[in-house]
Amino acid sequence: MKLPSTPRARADFQRRLLGWYGTHRRALPWRASRDPYAIWVAEIMLQQTRIAAVLPYYHRFLKSFPTVAALARARESQVLRLWSGLGYYSRARNLHRAARQILTRHDEQFPRTLEAALALPGVGRYTAAAILSIAYDVPLAVLDGNVARVLARLGALRGDLRAPRRWRHLTETAQRLLACEAPGDWNEALMELGETVCTPQTPRCAACPVARSCRARAAKLTNSIPAPRRKRAVVRVRIAAAILLDPSGRTLVRRDPGAHDDVLFSRLWQFPAVAVARHPKKELAAHLRATLGLRSTSLTLEALPTARHGVTFRHITLLPYLVRLPRLPRRARTRLLPLNRVTQLAVSSATRKLAAAALHS
Repeated sequence: MKLPSTPRARADFQRRLLGWYGTHRRALPWRASRDPYAIWVAEIMLQQTRIAAVLPYYHRFLKSFPTVAALARARESQVLRLWSGLGYYSRARNLHRAARQILTRHDEQFPRTLEAALALPGVGRYTAAAILSIAYDVPLAVLDGNVARVLARLGALRGDLRAPRRWRHLTETAQRLLACEAPGDWNEALMELGETVCTPQTPRCAACPVARSCRARAAKLTNSIPAPRRKRAVVRVRIAAAILLDPSGRTLVRRDPGAHDDVLFSRLWQFPAVAVARHPKKELAAHLRATLGLRSTSLTLEALPTARHGVTFRHITLLPYLVRLPRLPRRARTRLLPLNRVTQLAVSSATRKLAAAALHS
């Protein structure tokens, strides 16, 4: 993997990429500040999530929690409610836990050393390098999927980039190329190039500021590098959920530690639900009897329109049933509230879809 190796060639490479970034960088809100807290929140939200989806959440989150101290002193339920719908809720829980550590151990300031940053919940090597380089000018190179793709094409590196040996090689290459006088801009420039020009499919090589250094382009290999990652086999799941409704329009939600909870409902508020096999109505009725004490013989389950939901490699079919009751049961870890207020709680996207099906019925 031969990339610019002499000081002169490396300086020219850096000049071209940084010049391009200065002209073409997108105006994103977290780029308007060097506040490590604002950068940290953005980096966590952007993990496995598109920029367009993050933007409204980012603005709302910082409005509610403008400082590390404000976040640390908030209740977890408040944090999860503002995160509701963004997915991957362990990110929000770790962000909250880390804020409390920063408040008590680091005098309300995101730590300035790699070792201390990596000790925070939810902060890995990439996130730490991004925050420290952008906020504090620490000369650490980032390596994510976008940067790895750019470097692999520049050096015509074949094979699975996530293989440990190749990933280590890419990490070393990224650090060698780093523009140490402007590490934050350099890291953002490489990420921007991967997101907007050196894209996975049909890269825009004519718009690339470092195209003349690209070995994959010279060898006409840009469409085959990097090698496509092996996809996990699709797992199909069916979840039956009960929207219980009393005469005043109230429903019941609960926190359910079921086997499907971490991947679908994320330990947030949800309707009573169970993974089903062949007979969803009977299996859901049995679940309601076992968990809420409702007699299945007296229940009428009205099928509502199904909904599709995806979580990583899982293809989930949501099967909502409306269950009208004269009185809602009261149990531990449950809440009773108007159906149209369910989405004001900390709920997952799956629960939002189930609530919408019931409201539209």
